This record gives sequence, structure tokens and C-alpha cells, in this order.
Amino acid sequence: MTPLSEYFDYRQDANGQTYIAAKIRGIALLRLPATNKGTAFTIEERIELGVDGLLPPRVTDLNRQLDRLYANYLKQPSDLAKYQFLRATQERSEVLFYALLERHLEEMVPIVYTPTIGQAVQQFSSMYTTARGLTFSVENIDRAGAILDNYPWHDIRMMVVTDSSAILGIGDQGMGGLAISIGKLALYTAGGGLCPFQTLPVNLDVGTNRDDLLADPFYLGVPQKRLTGPAYFEIVDKFVAAVQAKWPKAIIQWEDFAKNVAFDVLERYRDRIPCFNDDIQGTGAVALAGLLSACRLKGEALTDQTVVVAGAGAGGIGVAAAIKSGMIRAGLTPDAAQARIFVIDAHGLVVKGRTSDAYKSPLAQDPDIYRDWGVAAGQVPSLQEVIAHAKPSVLLGLSGVAGLFSREIVTDLAGFHAQPIIFPLSNPTDNCEANPQDLLNWSEGRAIVATGSPFPDASYGGRQYPVGQGNNAFIFPGLGLAATLAECSRISDEMVQEAAYALADYTAEHWLDAGLIYPPVADLKKVCQSVAKRVLAQALRDGSASRTDLNDTDLAAYIESASWRAEQLPFKYEPA
Repeated sequence: MTPLSEYFDYRQDANGQTYIAAKIRGIALLRLPATNKGTAFTIEERIELGVDGLLPPRVTDLNRQLDRLYANYLKQPSDLAKYQFLRATQERSEVLFYALLERHLEEMVPIVYTPTIGQAVQQFSSMYTTARGLTFSVENIDRAGAILDNYPWHDIRMMVVTDSSAILGIGDQGMGGLAISIGKLALYTAGGGLCPFQTLPVNLDVGTNRDDLLADPFYLGVPQKRLTGPAYFEIVDKFVAAVQAKWPKAIIQWEDFAKNVAFDVLERYRDRIPCFNDDIQGTGAVALAGLLSACRLKGEALTDQTVVVAGAGAGGIGVAAAIKSGMIRAGLTPDAAQARIFVIDAHGLVVKGRTSDAYKSPLAQDPDIYRDWGVAAGQVPSLQEVIAHAKPSVLLGLSGVAGLFSREIVTDLAGFHAQPIIFPLSNPTDNCEANPQDLLNWSEGRAIVATGSPFPDASYGGRQYPVGQGNNAFIFPGLGLAATLAECSRISDEMVQEAAYALADYTAEHWLDAGLIYPPVADLKKVCQSVAKRVLAQALRDGSASRTDLNDTDLAAYIESASWRAEQLPFKYEPA
């Protein structure tokens, strides 16, 4: 088995108890986040490890450390300050960071992930303090193999990789996208139980088209315009080849790639390395899961719905594709499913023969469908015209356009259906298509609402309405965890779809009676375990898993036993 690091490793003693074998001692031990447990070192450990006198004399346990940390967290004056506090904790002690995050998941996930992560990405260069992860650029890509060798963790199983071209709804962020990879991996550990020392955040710095970043003296990325075409894929090809040579079992999650390359990157590598795109597939799965839950809440079938997806980027097309696959799974033919799904881009309805973007073509509508709508010759229907004539029961927002869902649109939907399903899913909060409270007001309390970012519960007529959060964190940690445990050679479409149904089933079992169509974020660990079990079983069924020895295994027990825990373990000094 590959050791985790040249600095430490996990081992078991003669009694089967896990401990940390430290290969370093003294101040170096306290400066490494993986080995620093601060005042929790016992007196005996302090003497053996050469940190005696380097710490305050009083030994404190993990709970006391967490109490102190949380008290200081609450003193932070803003969400961004809280983010910086948590990142500083992570760079000081991984165990303390994850133990604190797990104890306060619902409160802190919006800080380490959306929406606060958007601010952290935008201010990455100006706030930069500590190295984490790896960055590859045109300046160092020819040294990619040596760069991977520099990384202190030696058994990488999960990588979140971005080129920062389409971060959330805030677009090209250049070097700053590394923060999103760090945040995503925090949820892999806090939710999925993946060992943080088997993960790697990566930024592919292929430049930026943001003139303000290029002119910023504090900007830390390569100061050049974005690479495109063959020059761009030369960077990605060399990176992928280096990863395959160094860590052939690693899973890659492609994150926040602009729509013009997101689909190309996924198709180029999905049969060469085990990988998936969270914006396309993860967003699609979480939206499908929420729609399935909403249909159950209404007592209707998915195949009864007519769906409008406002937004035709990676997320919007991914959502439309996932819903189409769900309708086919439920019994519709591909053509019948397609006739029920209307995708809207900046120009209006996506129509066959009228779009130059190849990735939109599989979800394009037949122009015959609006022949009798009175649309001006040579034009395609607008969002408002599609709403008026298609009379959809479902409206999903992935446009990044704040306020797109107007009172007129919502009142039209409420006139067509007793319980319209409306999900403004764009992130961060400032880009959300509508405020949930407005949606409830305009639909007279009848709309079934979920959002992409966290919102407080809404109210109407003296009744409280929970606002579910369609958070990709309900999908990607469980999906990625299953893929790592199964040592998958690919991430199949069936695995991603199974993640959606696992989330919907979990919600139905635990929360649907309370009116929720997504679980609370406090349930993240339970959701991830449930998703991982179902996805792992699917990987074994469809041949994606190389760990065929798991066929006769209790998968839930196996996943639980393989989960990393944020606990203060005993230390022994065992130099190499």
C-alpha cells in the first residue's frame, strides 16, 4: 500500500488501534497541518516528538479545542472573514478544521462553499497567504510530472480541477478558481468521508480574458489572455498524461469550465480516465432529484411534466439532459421526452437548425412545435412566449440572470397549474433568478420552490414554507467517494443517474412528509453515504468498477469502514 506521505502515515498497532506514525519531529511537526494537533499532544508525545516546551503546558482535548475555535469564529465580522478564519484553521490543523466543519455543517457549508466561496474566488490574489494544491500553466506544464512528484501526499484518489473560466455565475476568474477546488474537496471530506490526504485541488491557469485582473498588480496568475483551441488542449493533454502516469487510480472532477469547453473536455477524456463534470452531470443529477421529489409531493409522475430550462450553459444543458434521461427511464421514448423539454438561451428557445453550439443540439426543439404560436417569421420564441404556449409545470433557472423570473411569468405558471415547480438554481445568491418569498407571494403560496444557494424559509398566509437547496454537495461527494472506493475505470452515465435517484429516495424516506424536496445540509454525511452506496452498487453492475471483489460485500459497512474521521489519534515517532 502506498504511504500517504514521507512525513507521516496511518498505521495500526498490535491491538488493531490506529495511530499516526510521524517521520518528522519538532517545529516541523507543528507546521504541517496533517500532523499538528496543537495542545492535544500529550506530555509523553511532546517529549517523544520534540515539541516539549513549544506548546502551552495545559493539554486540552478535541472538544475543548473546538469550543475555543467556534467562539473565535463567531467573533468574525463578516462571512468572508469567517471564510478566511476557517481556511487559516485548515492550514494550521486539518483535523481541527474538519471536526469544526462537521460539528457545524449547516452553518459553515455556505461559508466554505456557495455563496461565500464566490467572494473568496474574486479576492483570491489579494487575500493569498498560504500554498495549497497545484497550479499548472503554459510556463510549467512541461514539468508536470516533476510537479506532481513535489506534492506531499503520495496516494491521490480524488482531484478537483478547474480552468476558472466559468466560476459559479461570476464567470472568468483566472487564478482565483483554485479556491473553488479547495472548497469542493472540503465537502468531499466533511460530507463524503474521503481522506483529505488523498485529495488534490488543481488550477489549470490558461490565462484570463479579464482586463481588470491582467492590470491588477496583485494578480497572481499568468498575465496573458486565455489560451484556446489546440494550445489550450495541449495544456490539458499534458496534465492528464502526467496524472495517468503518477496516479492511475485518481478520479478527476472537472469544475467550472466555460460551456464552450466543458463538454469538449468531458468527451475528450471520459473514456481515457475516470472523470465527470460537476456543472454538467452533478447539477443535472441534483436538479433531477429535486424534480422527482417535487413530483412525489404533488402525487404526479415525472412523465406528466412539461419543463422549461432557462439557461443553456453547462448547467442548463446538463439539467435538461438529466431530466430527459429520467423521463426515458420512466417509460417515454426519446422523442416523447424531448417534446416535453424546452431549453432557453440568450436568444430564446433552442431550436434544431438554429443553434451553432453543438452541445445544445441534442436538447433542441423541433421548430414545428411552435408553428401555431404566432411567433414572428425568422424568430424563435422568447421565454415569455414559451411559458404562454407550452404551459409548463416546471421552470428551472440556470441562467445566472438575477430577477429573470418575473411576476408575470410566475402568475402565468400559477394560472396553468395548481402547484407549479419553480427552481431558481443559479449561484451565488446575487445571480438567483428570483427570491423564494416573491415566488410564494406571486403564486399565492402554491409554488414548490427550491434554490441553488441557501435562503431562509418563506411564508404566505401565516404558513411557513421550507426552501430546499438544490446543492451539488448532495451529489458529488457520494459519487466521487463511490468511484474512488470502487477504483472505477470510468464514471458511467448510469452511475450519475443513480446518484440522482438515491438522493430523491433519501428525501422521500426522511423529509418529504415535512414538505422538503431536498434534505437539510445538516444531513450531508448521511446523504453522501446513501448516494455512495447506490452509486457503488451501480458501478459494480455496469462494469465501471475494477474492485469486483466488492460484489459480495456489505457496501454500507464497507463505506463506513473506509471513511476518514476527524479525530485526534495517538502519535509515535517512527523515522524512515
